[in-house]
Amino acid sequence: MSKKVLSGIQPSGSLTLGNYIGAIKNFVKLQKEHECFFMVVDLHAITVAQDPAALRENSESVAALYLAAGIDPKIANVYMQSHVTQHAELGWILTTLTAMGELERMTQFKDKSSGKDSVGAGLFVYPSLMAADILVYNADLVPVGEDQKQHLELTRDLAGRFNHRFGDFFTVPEPYIPEVGARIMSLDDAGKKMSKSNPNAGSYIALLDPPDVIRKKISRATTDSGREVVFDPANKPEISNLMSIYAECSGLSLQQIADQYEGQMYGGFKKNLGEVLVATLEPLQQRYQEIRSSGELGNILAEGAERARIVAAQTLAGVKERMGFLPVR
Repeated sequence: MSKKVLSGIQPSGSLTLGNYIGAIKNFVKLQKEHECFFMVVDLHAITVAQDPAALRENSESVAALYLAAGIDPKIANVYMQSHVTQHAELGWILTTLTAMGELERMTQFKDKSSGKDSVGAGLFVYPSLMAADILVYNADLVPVGEDQKQHLELTRDLAGRFNHRFGDFFTVPEPYIPEVGARIMSLDDAGKKMSKSNPNAGSYIALLDPPDVIRKKISRATTDSGREVVFDPANKPEISNLMSIYAECSGLSLQQIADQYEGQMYGGFKKNLGEVLVATLEPLQQRYQEIRSSGELGNILAEGAERARIVAAQTLAGVKERMGFLPVR
């Protein structure tokens, strides 16, 4: 039997090249070999305040970008997290199995709450909801970046805890982390992950950026001292990050790129990288516009949610039976 794969992206801003390389490109590959569930995680997005109109627009945008990038809704389930209510119900159940200390140790919570006078409880407990997202389908593989590994470890702990207390039921999921391109860094600081939440728009390439904006952002991207185009993350993190982007979007190896630009300065490399990115993203942007204007997105999301609910409902029923809840008559 094919393995189940679960992943999702928050609709809280414009998706970036980092989202595409680190996540969506892998979704497209995984759908060919596994049973895949790809969500737009709108319940996670509301752990911080959201403008309702922006949330609706961003939710549709992320779903359309999934499809534009090559996810096929006929073979993979594409849907809104909030349309499958079993996520929230299992999330509450798993919250009751999660210790306060486990949540307090989460580095993402520490980072996002740092310096704030008031932090919503949702931001604190959302790792339990993330665990529910995964376990409600008994997913085998979870594509995660390095920054999400801690949350997946909690999921594995909760699955084991439930199985120990109530009998073997949950699959203990494994991370799926590609060796190259899993962590694309900021254009202005290779010490930070490329993020759509960065207030400096020049730090990331948005998937819907126009060609001239893409070229300008790459031309202004921070580079290391010196002039050699060589892949050396420890000593030349900025140019190494740009080379990773080049490799992911061109199909060339890092060594081929280094050979191609041997003896040349950064200027020509960056100019060509800008063109590689434009050539990569223009077809995706065209498909995105076609999907948004077709009016079919709502139907695709409804069908994906319906298929997902069948699996999720069966899992949740099994959880509640083992825990001693009375069945619905």
